[in-house]
Amino acid sequence: MNIELPVLITFIAYLALMIGIGFIAYQSTESIDDYILGGRSMGPGVTALSVGASDMSGWLLLGLPGAVYLGGLGEAWIGIGLVFGAWLNWLLVAKRLRIYTEFTSNSLTLPDFFEKRFNDKSGILKLVSAITIMVFFTFYASSGMVGGAILFEKAFGLDYTLALVIGSSIIVAYTFVGGYFAVSWTDFFQGCMMLAALLFVPVAIFNQPATQDALDSFDPNMLLFIHDNTTIIGLISLLAWGLGYFGQPHILTRFMAINSPEDIPKSRRIAMSWMLMALIGALATGLVGSLYFADSPLENPETVFIHLANAAFNPWISGLLIAAILSAIMSTIDSQLLVCSSVITEDFYKKWLRPHAKDKELILVGRFGVLAIALIAGIIALNPQSSVLNLVSYAWAGFGAAFGPVVLLSLFWKGYSRNGAIASIIIGAVTVIVWKQLSGEIFDLYEILPGFILATCVGILVSKISTPCETISEQFNAFTAKL
Repeated sequence: MNIELPVLITFIAYLALMIGIGFIAYQSTESIDDYILGGRSMGPGVTALSVGASDMSGWLLLGLPGAVYLGGLGEAWIGIGLVFGAWLNWLLVAKRLRIYTEFTSNSLTLPDFFEKRFNDKSGILKLVSAITIMVFFTFYASSGMVGGAILFEKAFGLDYTLALVIGSSIIVAYTFVGGYFAVSWTDFFQGCMMLAALLFVPVAIFNQPATQDALDSFDPNMLLFIHDNTTIIGLISLLAWGLGYFGQPHILTRFMAINSPEDIPKSRRIAMSWMLMALIGALATGLVGSLYFADSPLENPETVFIHLANAAFNPWISGLLIAAILSAIMSTIDSQLLVCSSVITEDFYKKWLRPHAKDKELILVGRFGVLAIALIAGIIALNPQSSVLNLVSYAWAGFGAAFGPVVLLSLFWKGYSRNGAIASIIIGAVTVIVWKQLSGEIFDLYEILPGFILATCVGILVSKISTPCETISEQFNAFTAKL
């Protein structure tokens, strides 16, 4: 496959910008607090787009358009569930988590917050939380690496394995060097790129002669939100994606890092506006793709955006649009790698091996943690048949069921106990893993819903029979007084 020079030049220039931001951020990273949370100094705009970009990932430009390309707007229920879940997450969790994590001796990670919130001296809660994060984020990061490899493979005709190595190396480079500052600012630029691409591509393709010619034979069922084969279980499963937001560490970390709790309403408005426009663009991309390629169906539906970008624009613009896909992928993987690195540093190394380690040592451990997780995720992603949407759905369900109930109950119920939190995490994670392996009509229900419900019920039940802790109650009362 011959690569057009303008596409290559544009693409390389964009990558150089991302790596450059990483090295600029390196100059501002002086402490482990800076590396993990950016010193809690992020403004509302950067926070909003960082949340959106790290949330949507390659799914927004690869998975969702591909699903709509095949099944029409019936796939939009995922987006509806996500919008509602994201709004509730901003409304219920963001401010409380920002205040409570700083209140609990400046907690830098979710496991660290859980340990301090429940006054757990044993370290068991932190250990269980950290292991859960490592397991599911490894799969989540793999999904992004698969998306990056597909991008390089289709855009530049590279071998899948070589494409995987190149794409992963670029992301690891700036995350390794710049930490949270690099991740947040690259996410900001990536969010802008993603939104512009999703708005321009469907409009440009719809005006193409090939698209207009296909309108007469267009299947009107593609515009229906409910099809004859739509089931109640299937609909509930799609909407249940929204539950996942309450337990996603890479999103919750953004709330913890915003400069002030008072900035959260403004950040929420920016984030939700971005999300709504981006999802509409993704749905439109899938629909116009089904029109444009009506006579020549794509072998891999998840590449519909790539093919449309090449068809609609000159090589210079096409290069920027392809870079937008990489933006979506990079913005999620870098966040995941940083969270895993933070867990390795704060919740394993500092907790169990070197409690008195200095910041420079911890930053170094964090950077090598990025490399280690990237290597493991890359090995999982070596299978070229992996589906971006399938890998994302598994990890999303794992975090939503394991941590969602814990986060909500921790922030709203002072009677929630350490044992209840441990039980919630274990039951939520195990339910997702086991449910995923089962088959049958009832087990077609998305595993996040049974996992979330069981984890919540077990957490409440165990807390009710646990011995109340006066220290936790006093701490919770002091926290609510700050709201």
